[in-house]
Amino acid sequence: MEVVPDIPFGFSLPGAQPPDPSDPQQMQQFMAQLQQMFAAPGSGPVNWDLARQVAASQLSASGDPAVNMHERHQVEESLRLADLWLDPVCALPTGIHKAVAWNRNEWIYNTLDVWKKLCEPIAGRMVGAMGDLVPEEARAQLGPMQSMVATLGGALFGGQLGQAFGQLAAEVLSAGDIGLPLGPAGTAALVPANIKAYGEGLELPEDQVRLYVALREAAHQRLFGHVPWLRAHVLNAVETYANGITVNREAIEEAMSRVDPTDPESMQAMALEGIFTPEDTPQQKASLARLETALALVEGWVGHVVDQAAGDRLPSVAALGEAFRRRRAAGGPAEQTFAALVGLELRPRRLREAGALWAAVAEQRGIPGRDALWDHPDLLPTDEDFADPDGFARSRSDWDISELEGLESNPEPGPEEPEK
Repeated sequence: MEVVPDIPFGFSLPGAQPPDPSDPQQMQQFMAQLQQMFAAPGSGPVNWDLARQVAASQLSASGDPAVNMHERHQVEESLRLADLWLDPVCALPTGIHKAVAWNRNEWIYNTLDVWKKLCEPIAGRMVGAMGDLVPEEARAQLGPMQSMVATLGGALFGGQLGQAFGQLAAEVLSAGDIGLPLGPAGTAALVPANIKAYGEGLELPEDQVRLYVALREAAHQRLFGHVPWLRAHVLNAVETYANGITVNREAIEEAMSRVDPTDPESMQAMALEGIFTPEDTPQQKASLARLETALALVEGWVGHVVDQAAGDRLPSVAALGEAFRRRRAAGGPAEQTFAALVGLELRPRRLREAGALWAAVAEQRGIPGRDALWDHPDLLPTDEDFADPDGFARSRSDWDISELEGLESNPEPGPEEPEK
């Protein structure tokens, strides 16, 4: 099947071109696509089946190399070696129960459950806003047809999420690459095709890049595997921020005005960019600060322990560390696409300060004292502490585990993990 070229931020039915009415085969194909688009969207506001199809079509057009046995062995060995290197510089034990190599489609499939949790509240507000555009006096006349508005909204959002996922999947290097626990718990995963392309861009040896990514992935697994409250803490910070994102009804109305149901090409012009905007309120600003601090603390700790583990063992460690800090702080094109689509920026803006803070704590209290700060969220640095890492480290130099007595062991329970 022919695949429509990617249109930034736009939605397109895979293979959709204006059908020739005189060609029965084209008309049949077009009607089948429309039928799929307006099929029952399920229980949520996003047509996730369409999202997967659009992402798969996009990856098919750009290429999604299969992972061969040699690459799987390389990934397993890199993660095994990474765990060995982390042992002396980390008080948390290994969190890897399974080491795997994914292609780009597998990254989407294995992270989709978490994306559903993060995106559906935002999509629900968009679909509701689309329904509100129908005048009150017209709703009674529409009757059952009104459900088509929700179906259309779910399809539009699913299509654009599919494009965003396709772009993200072409860039991410591992399961934990963007700082969120997206994959199954205990599963460390690398994406060999993307690691190879990233290494070529840096002009660094592929084996060194792969080992550095493995170190980062293994460090993420230790942190999220042995800090029981952290997964819920980070995901709840994202959700809280997302709940404060508002829908620009004028942008929806303007976008919908460009859609002609009889013209598939008009669907390609339907863009959701700019529809979602964060509320400019003290609560939303505080929520954003909490999210950025959480991401920075996770990424700062990971970068610090990885640099300590690599030490003199990895010749390109300095160049790789700097490249990753810049990459995470700036965000790539795919992350910018996702931010424009749903209003979420998943970037730790104070990454260098967080790294300096963890280094200062390790110097004052050693590795066990540094990692003991993860025992409870109340012990972690705040946004204000980033300005004076040495001062924070000194203030914790006499800290003792007995101070935790009376605190809940799991202070921030999150929703149950999706079954895998």
